[in-house]
Amino acid sequence: MVRRTIAMSQMKSNIDQDFSMLQTQVAEGDTRAFRQIFDALFSNLAKFSYSFVQSKEAATEIVDELFVRLWTNKANIIKINDLRVYLYTATKNASLNYIAKKAKQIETEPYENLHVQIADGASPEQLMITKEMLQKIKQAVDSLPPRCKLIFKLVREDGLRYGEVAEVLSLSVKTIDAQMVIAVSKIRESVKTAIETSRNNIFIKK
Repeated sequence: MVRRTIAMSQMKSNIDQDFSMLQTQVAEGDTRAFRQIFDALFSNLAKFSYSFVQSKEAATEIVDELFVRLWTNKANIIKINDLRVYLYTATKNASLNYIAKKAKQIETEPYENLHVQIADGASPEQLMITKEMLQKIKQAVDSLPPRCKLIFKLVREDGLRYGEVAEVLSLSVKTIDAQMVIAVSKIRESVKTAIETSRNNIFIKK
């Protein structure tokens, strides 16, 4: 468990270093470096935006415009300390601005009406679980409250740190931690039920 935590920390550190290098290259007008950043983040940012705006077309346009502005102001990209946090925060703000034009309710309850897209992620072989258990996990994730599911997605699927998620969503780190505890607890309970059911089925068959 400790080794896994260290490995994840090192991986995130490497990602930050890679972005820092790419930012320097983009500031110098390197289009290939900009494309690498675009390819690495566009899909997840579009899904993040979609969680708010509920329109794939609008989400795509929002993130497209964000990257256009990023390139237009490329000379200032090296001033951004954490590019991922910056882009997720900018995407959130642009998405909420888009929605604010259509519904004022989102300003008071911005995370209560979300429909978060969760990608399929790793294969069952990589996760060392059965297809049935994978389905149980997906069902458990889908049943999470909207804000809890959004936080779980950003941490586990998009790879953001608790502090980064807190900054993006304007929440405290304690809130992020509490929501992750709820999510993991519900998923663990679902997996436990699946294992017990599987064992009972095997016993019945015998």
